[in-house]
Formats: sequence, C-alpha cells, structure tokens
Amino acid sequence: MSDLHHELENDEDEVIPATGGERLQLLSYNIQAGIATTRYRHYLTHSWRHVLPCPSRLDNLDRIASLLQGFDVVGLQEADGGSLRSGFVNLTEYLALQAHFPWWYDQTNRDLGKFAQHTLGMLSRYVPTDVAELRLPGVIPGRGALAVRFGHGSGTLLVVIAHLALGRRARLRQLAFLADVLEDAPHAVLMGDLNCEFDSLEMDWLLARTDLCPPPASLHTFPSWRPQRHIDHILVSPSLAVRDVRVINLSISDHLPIAAEIELPDTLRLSRAIPLRAAAGA
Repeated sequence: MSDLHHELENDEDEVIPATGGERLQLLSYNIQAGIATTRYRHYLTHSWRHVLPCPSRLDNLDRIASLLQGFDVVGLQEADGGSLRSGFVNLTEYLALQAHFPWWYDQTNRDLGKFAQHTLGMLSRYVPTDVAELRLPGVIPGRGALAVRFGHGSGTLLVVIAHLALGRRARLRQLAFLADVLEDAPHAVLMGDLNCEFDSLEMDWLLARTDLCPPPASLHTFPSWRPQRHIDHILVSPSLAVRDVRVINLSISDHLPIAAEIELPDTLRLSRAIPLRAAAGA
C-alpha cells in the first residue's frame, strides 16, 4: 500500500461505515493553479502568474474551497505542490483544510523546482485503502494519473484522476495505459481533464475497451467564459448509477468544474472519515 501520510490529523482514526445505496457527490476541476482566466487575452496578460505569486490567488482558492465543501470526492488537475508561483503553498492541502476534508493526496507530475510543481490532487471524505501514482506514457514526460481504491475485495471502488496530453497520439497511448488499470475494477470512476471531446476517436476507443458508460453530449467545460468544448469528464462503470451530472458555472480557471452524483451498489462498503471539525472538537 502506498504511504497515506497526507491524511489530515484527527484526534482519532475512527471511521463511519458507509453502506450500499449511499450517494456520492463527485467533482473534477482543472483549477489552473488558482489563476483567474476569463478572457483569451489573459493567457498573455496573466502569463506571469504561472511563474510568480499574485495576491488574488488565495482569494480564488477560497472561492473554490467554498464550492468543494458540498462534495465527497474531488479530483484536481493543474494544482501546485508548493512553489514560488503559489507562494510555496501546497494548493491541494490548502483546499482540503479550507473545505474541511479529512483526507487529501497529491502527486507531482512535472517538477520545475522552486518555480512550479505541477500536480494532481484528490480530496476525500472517505478513507482509501490504497493509492497508486501512475506515470502516463508520452514523448514529453510530465503526465500522470492517481489511482485511489476504497474498500476491499469485490466491494472495491477505484477512482482514477488523470490529466491527458494535448496531442491525439499521446492521448491514445495514455488511454490504453488507463484501460489496463481500469480493466479488473468491479466499480470504477475515471475523471479529469482528458483533453478530448465526448465524440472523439479517443473517447470511442476508450469506451470500446472498457465498460465505462458514454458521457453526456452537452457538458461543455472549456473555455470557462464561453464554453464550447467538452473535454472534462466523469466516466463511471455501469454498476454505479448516475443520478445527476452537470457543469458548474464557476469562472475562475479557464475550465469549468464538472460534477456527478452516483449511487453505490449494495456490495460496496466504504469507510467515511470523521469530519475534520468534529474530530478537532469544534
């Protein structure tokens, strides 16, 4: 089992069992390192914020944290592990603290030293049993995925968070890798910035090689100020009933967050962690 040292400190390690039929609120969000981008020109005029700290970043993160409080499992893309541009603040940890998540984990995929730490992150109100850091194939290194398991045996839920490459050839190789990871999971979720549309060749390829359900056709997430592309996804196994899926109108990053409500089958037995406030005696 991977080191789960990113669990936030509670007074005790107690958990509350979650029975089958419970509903989980999922969110996937490319947060663009907390940088506000609401016009195409901001890619140029705000470009310095990708290398230097800016005062508005924490305000943006606080707005994101306010949204995250309503969810059980959150996947973050384009977070930062604590570098110059983020004021040496680990953004996944900061959001976990602000949104009162009892568990978080991040994976650095592209390490530019003190200047940038490009990471994926997960926040959870459930206790995972295993975390695997995956390095995705590609000519240019720096793409990865987080595979987090909840539960045991046949009652296992696998949640994979990924941020795929911009090029189609690289995406196909990365999806082939992820299809192998997802192959034996009885209940699986793949979510993240997949950089391909719902009707793309890559998506067709993935759906043909896994039992993941096709995404809805109208959930445009990019660019956030005029959404025209559906490149952020939450895909689930047919055993996980999707009760709701939607895009949330929170225009901070150049992506909009995508959310889904899923219902767990009776065979799943997850462990919900004590909320951070309650464990701290608040």
